Amino acid sequence: MSNIRLLLKYFTPYRWSAFRNISYNTLSALFALISYTLVAPFLKILFSMVQVAQDPGPFQYSTDYIEQFTRYYLYVFIQTYGQGGALVLVVVIVIVASLFKNLFVFLANNSMAFIRASTVRDLRKKLYDKILRLPLSFFTESRKGDVMTRISNDVQEIEISVMASLSMIFRDPLYILLFVVYLFISSFRLTLFAMVLLPISGWLIGRASRSLRSSSLLGQQFLGRLLSVVEETLSGLRIVKGFNAEEKMKKQFAESNERYAKVFKRVTRKAYLASPISEFLSTIVLMVLMYVGGKMALLGSDNLSPDKLIAYLIVFSQIIQPAKNITTAWFSIQKGMASIDRIDQILDAEEKITEKDDAIPVSFFNDSIEFRGVWFAYNNEPVLKDINLTIKKGQTVAIVGKSGSGKSTLVDLLPRFMDADKGQVLIDGVDVRDLITKDLRYLMGIVSQHPILFNASFRENIAFGVDVADMEKVEEAARIANAHEFISDTDSGYESSVGESGNKLSGGQRQRVSIARAIMANPPILILDEATSALDTESERLVQDAILKLMKNRTSVVIAHRLSTIQHADMIVVVDEGRIVETGTHAELMAKAEGFYRRLHSYQAI
Repeated sequence: MSNIRLLLKYFTPYRWSAFRNISYNTLSALFALISYTLVAPFLKILFSMVQVAQDPGPFQYSTDYIEQFTRYYLYVFIQTYGQGGALVLVVVIVIVASLFKNLFVFLANNSMAFIRASTVRDLRKKLYDKILRLPLSFFTESRKGDVMTRISNDVQEIEISVMASLSMIFRDPLYILLFVVYLFISSFRLTLFAMVLLPISGWLIGRASRSLRSSSLLGQQFLGRLLSVVEETLSGLRIVKGFNAEEKMKKQFAESNERYAKVFKRVTRKAYLASPISEFLSTIVLMVLMYVGGKMALLGSDNLSPDKLIAYLIVFSQIIQPAKNITTAWFSIQKGMASIDRIDQILDAEEKITEKDDAIPVSFFNDSIEFRGVWFAYNNEPVLKDINLTIKKGQTVAIVGKSGSGKSTLVDLLPRFMDADKGQVLIDGVDVRDLITKDLRYLMGIVSQHPILFNASFRENIAFGVDVADMEKVEEAARIANAHEFISDTDSGYESSVGESGNKLSGGQRQRVSIARAIMANPPILILDEATSALDTESERLVQDAILKLMKNRTSVVIAHRLSTIQHADMIVVVDEGRIVETGTHAELMAKAEGFYRRLHSYQAI
């Protein structure tokens, strides 16, 4: 039942649609029962077994009265219209009952379709929203392909499981309940005997489904790894071809594909067991009942006549399909539970970057940025150690050091991509954790070493950080970034697509578009992660010119690998093994004979 509760949480917001589904299913079951139970009077008419019946008198709420009432009016109808007319009456009633049964089945399925579409939509939205809220550190430990599998295949699996559970909970048990009530009324002893047989078959089915959940979970994990290989291949196709590594990647993909195929075959084989097992066991139960019921009918035991036995067996046979549906649904739910576990790992993941209820709004940067006693660690391994630094408004501060010294981590604390473990990061004297996160990030523009562009037009990429894209401002930003000329040369100008990740552009063009995006956002604080280190000389000149225009009248924090580009900085901060070891201007640091910065500079001058 805990599994069912986990599934129910996904369509609880649509409980009124579920209530309508239950109501329609109940009505369809009632009309189905009416059509099946008319077999007995049909046989009586056909074989001239309708006996003289007395008027039952005033209405009484009892099965005996209903049986006497039906027998009496059937006898009267036969006396008036003959046996042929009575057969026509029974046939018409069956057709009308079938019409209403199928009408209510359609209405029930229509309600279910609404729940199905809405559940999948809401679940994917929850996942996507959660992905946007999770810290960047979460995705350094997760494969992209695995995350994509969870939002696509796992959600689809839950959709199937939700549908199966809806059928199991709202439709099939109703059919079985109503039919079983009729069976108890028809023959209490025979039905009691059937109720002893059914749990035994249910236990056998349960044993077969027990291992399905773990196998399905393993299959989804292997599929995630398979998609990760595909994603890495597409992202690094140039490297794969450049290093003649096609065979290596083929082998890696084949191994992942084979592992997934083996688990998938195992899961599918177990799922396919559901219908044959349930049908075989149901046939055994039906044959046993036919034998026991036949002996009872021959002896006249429990008021069970041959026509009633036939109607009884027909109604009981109609329980077999809902029982099979429940079995199939149970197997499907076991598969779906593995997907629910995987999705809940994301939905329940800790959101380390949270916003206080009384967070302070901020719209201006007035005075300074301060790092005060900041410590930060990845997996308990310190990356930043007791960082103390003040950056005044309007200053250009360059952060330099060896790879892995903590430069990028230091800068990532500013827009709260992560939070300090100890100490404070302050904007105008206010801890960034006390500010509204969205307002804080509006104060900052980021230009990274590897520019990220989206598969959209130049206009949409440049205006990505603003709500309303004024075309004149877009063009002005592009001109400042030295991007207007090459954008205008494309077929559709600013409406031309840049391709996936900007793959239609050169490295320098991508970087200038990302600078135009930062200019368009017009932030007072600028974060530059060595925006020119991967460019050729001509592109570097154009990009460096654009950066100087962008930095004008702004507070800039620059991560620098190429020291020749930051000699103009107001202050250079040298970081080594997570600590600030030197600060000063280029001239001051070069004046230190044994200084760390001077040694770095000498390495690049060679």
